[in-house]
Amino acid sequence: MSQKVFFRYNQATEQYERVYPDRRQRLIAAWRPYLWAILVVMVLALMLYAVVDSPRERELREANEQLQQRIELLNRRADQALSVMEDIAERDNNFYRVMMQAEPLTPAQRYAGLERQRNFNRLDSLADNRLLANVDLKLDRLDRMLVSQIKSFDYLAAEASGQKDRTAHIPAIQPVPEKYLRTMASGYGVRRDPVYGTMKFHEGMDFSAPIGTPVYATADGTVTTASWQSAYGNMVEINHGYNYTTRYAHMSKIIARPGQAVKRGDLIGLVGNTGKSTGPHLHYEVRYRGAPQNPVNYYYYDLTPEQYDEIIRLAENAGHVMD
Repeated sequence: MSQKVFFRYNQATEQYERVYPDRRQRLIAAWRPYLWAILVVMVLALMLYAVVDSPRERELREANEQLQQRIELLNRRADQALSVMEDIAERDNNFYRVMMQAEPLTPAQRYAGLERQRNFNRLDSLADNRLLANVDLKLDRLDRMLVSQIKSFDYLAAEASGQKDRTAHIPAIQPVPEKYLRTMASGYGVRRDPVYGTMKFHEGMDFSAPIGTPVYATADGTVTTASWQSAYGNMVEINHGYNYTTRYAHMSKIIARPGQAVKRGDLIGLVGNTGKSTGPHLHYEVRYRGAPQNPVNYYYYDLTPEQYDEIIRLAENAGHVMD
């Protein structure tokens, strides 16, 4: 490559004189191509660095993606565990404590001052540190709920062991054993009257069974009524104490006698079709402080969880009242 030559006009001599660069200019001119080459290489290297991952970077990115997936999986598992604990807490408040007549735990007691988190469903948009923080909060909440629930169960166990007499006097079995039942005729709630055709509130449950099927007392107590009671037909009423009474109606035969002390499971009569009845069945009521209760909540002694779920389903769907 030829080197450029520069000239300058000298007015004194009226001639063009060649201009020779100084040392600094010669150095710049000599290094200029190398500097341009270095700059181009640096630009290309930066572009490659931004576009192409190094093996180490790929390894770190894959590890980070795996970590995010594991955190999200842990978050979903924490949600599932919290859902189970919420269900247990609901059962604790609405079943065990109702049966034991104990005051339910307040939210402050159950969650031990831990505020509920409301934005768990937006975790996908959170940074990793916030995602981890939310998972940590859920696990902390789960720990607190477990401790509270354990204390609640300990309390209920102490209540049960200290009040065995009351437990024995709370209705807890079906009056007609499962093996004798034909079907669930009608459950508790608003039903159509089979005789008058009007809608009315059915205060008990109807168990369809053959005439002569044994009927048992569902808890300890004292027989207060054992006689014909108009629409109820042959009826037995038992005062169990602790504000509970039960009624057994339409029986073909009464075996219990007024004033008799009975134990849970004692034979008190036989299924019949007496009084205002359209077929052989037992009409059964549970009353607390005189108010009718849904009997389906009082079969927890002699039914498996599967049988209990089935009888609830039948009671909700059964609409043919027999009395």
